[in-house]
Amino acid sequence: MTSLFPMFMKLAGKQCLVVGAGKVGEPKIGGLIDTGASIHVVAIEASGQVREWAHAGKIELELRAFSAGDLDGKFLAVVATASRSLNELIYREAQQCGVLCNVVDVPEYCDFFYPAVVRRGDLQIAISTAGQSPSLAQKLRQQLEGQFGAGYAAWVEQLGETRRLILASDLDQERKWELLHSLASRESFEAALAKVPVLSTVLSAKREGA
Repeated sequence: MTSLFPMFMKLAGKQCLVVGAGKVGEPKIGGLIDTGASIHVVAIEASGQVREWAHAGKIELELRAFSAGDLDGKFLAVVATASRSLNELIYREAQQCGVLCNVVDVPEYCDFFYPAVVRRGDLQIAISTAGQSPSLAQKLRQQLEGQFGAGYAAWVEQLGETRRLILASDLDQERKWELLHSLASRESFEAALAKVPVLSTVLSAKREGA
């Protein structure tokens, strides 16, 4: 298998199709909702949660069989039906239409994979085994969740605010670069947990080391 290109993709406003809305399809739909994508779900049956999302206007749900026309205008498709032949058919149709497709748990019918993800606010750490061992990816995710606690969410947000201040300042480029790299330190993280402004901590450390 050729190497995968790791990336984080913006899906806001993109047309996405999910075929299948049961136990397998539900978490895939849930993972798309917060992206701001326009989600069209086609399924013979749908779980209670998927029906709730549809009732709340978070997705468009049609309880019917898949039609080739469902791929028209779509950016990507996620396929989660119990029929291998239908899954393969949809994948082939998606290839012809130039639509990125993921057939859940069938690596050979995937243009992209769902990684195991650790989320701490804007910080996201994604782990993928290219479909070879989702179980290993999940175990690694659990380990990283213990390593990167909830405090990282607020810290990353504070880092972003401080970064914008530094970039807008009159400091020379080399000084800006030094400060930005100093921000991403264990000391600044601990300061954030102690509610000490990150930039003040970095500047103090710089002065002490001068």
